Amino acid sequence: MINIDLESERLVFNRLSHDHVSSEYLNWINDPEVNMYLETRGNYTMDMLKSYIEQQYNNEVYFWAIHLKGSNKHVGNIKIDPINFEHNSGEYGILIGDRQSWGKGYAKEATLRIVRYCFEELGLSKITLGVIQDNINAVKLYEKMGFITDEVKKDVGIYNNKLCNSLRMSLNVENFE
Repeated sequence: MINIDLESERLVFNRLSHDHVSSEYLNWINDPEVNMYLETRGNYTMDMLKSYIEQQYNNEVYFWAIHLKGSNKHVGNIKIDPINFEHNSGEYGILIGDRQSWGKGYAKEATLRIVRYCFEELGLSKITLGVIQDNINAVKLYEKMGFITDEVKKDVGIYNNKLCNSLRMSLNVENFE
């Protein structure tokens, strides 16, 4: 597996590594507003973060840190994992952890670039994801990009202090821009 660096108009994607372990990253995943709809609910220590990144790196997961061009500021992460090459599909996940970077279109730009890489370079034909139904902004973004809802899983857990459903969504290569 070759996990290469990529870029888009405003962003650079570098393989997530120990270089990205920082107090800012730790603060993101421990911030209740950032992790409100994530399975990761905080309570991370620096050692836990280091261990997680090391595990992902050693397993050669397609996992990138999202940096702003120019300043090189690390604002989030994006990954495709696991990949099922037998079925030509991959599971997508993204986190824009830097709250000052919210609402600027970085999630869309990053998603478009990584999905394009998956379809054009990795030869995948389908990208799947899971999202909490109440995460309205994420659901709207995915729908705008052509993802369709394949399944609604009822009452999967407590998010933002209420019992929520989860959506399983997918995007096929023929439906991608």
